[in-house]
Amino acid sequence: MLLSRTADSMYWMARYIERAESVARLLDVGRRMSSLVPDPDDASSEWTSTIEAAGCEASFAETHGTPTASNVIDHLVRDVRNPSSIFACLATVRQNARAVRTALSQDVWDAVNGMWIESQEWRDEDFTVEGLPRVLDWVKERSQRFGGALANTMLRREAYWWARLGMFLERAENSARIVDVKYHVLLPRGPSDVGGHLDYYQWGAVLGAVSAFRAYHWVYRDRLEPLRVAELMILRPELPRSLLSCASQVTYYLARVAGSEPGAGAGEEDDELGGPTKTVTGHDRSPSLSAARSIEHALRTTTIERIFEIGLHEFLTDFVESVNALGVDVRREYLLG
Repeated sequence: MLLSRTADSMYWMARYIERAESVARLLDVGRRMSSLVPDPDDASSEWTSTIEAAGCEASFAETHGTPTASNVIDHLVRDVRNPSSIFACLATVRQNARAVRTALSQDVWDAVNGMWIESQEWRDEDFTVEGLPRVLDWVKERSQRFGGALANTMLRREAYWWARLGMFLERAENSARIVDVKYHVLLPRGPSDVGGHLDYYQWGAVLGAVSAFRAYHWVYRDRLEPLRVAELMILRPELPRSLLSCASQVTYYLARVAGSEPGAGAGEEDDELGGPTKTVTGHDRSPSLSAARSIEHALRTTTIERIFEIGLHEFLTDFVESVNALGVDVRREYLLG
């Protein structure tokens, strides 16, 4: 049985490295969208939506005024007073990794430690609009290196399960935020407001930020449509960052942690392709596992048309709140609080 302290560190190490990557992707959406706005004076709304979608309005308001490219980049990348800034996330990742150094493979530790050391070499020019793409690409590349090391070198035991659980919980929440960065400010009333070249390129920016532009055309083989983009990122199990794919993975790893073994034919790879988690009874009284299954079931039994009828922003907000509540349940049930 893994000690709660070790499980806690593995969980938060993976959550915060995923958060750093997700913030980088959010900033990439904001940067791409601001570059599409004809009037530079109107670009501030894109940076406002980025701050709001990141859930950092309160911390931003304490130290900054009107959102601009420079102060949003500073707050979300290197402001250590913001615990969700990329720089603060990397510090938390390394702190947790050091606490469980002996539970990590050498490759995982090297990925974490190397990322931290390289981040200390950042310079002021890296935090400008012009320098931002290099920083964001670096964060995404190093996060992928960590994920590859974790998947390819760690024993399939509790330490690994906790890291994967943290990773997919964080990814689920932030995938919703990435979709919302487009919809939250720009399209508050519903799908009837969409259309036109600018709208097309904005949704393309969302897909590009999560490396899903080609995936969209493989699945739909058609021009970009808001309903289809949202469907891909919310309900398509083939997309690794879709809400359904993340929820399915969260259920899978919570079942492992709870001692509910996958049934015959079920496995990590099967679940990544979107198959519903199969478990045996006996350990299903876990509140967090029940909550995870409810979230997954709700996604599997809805349609994108129904989501737009509810309101895309409202649906995404409810999803984020459900995932946050699930995270609270997990900490209360298993971790240090």
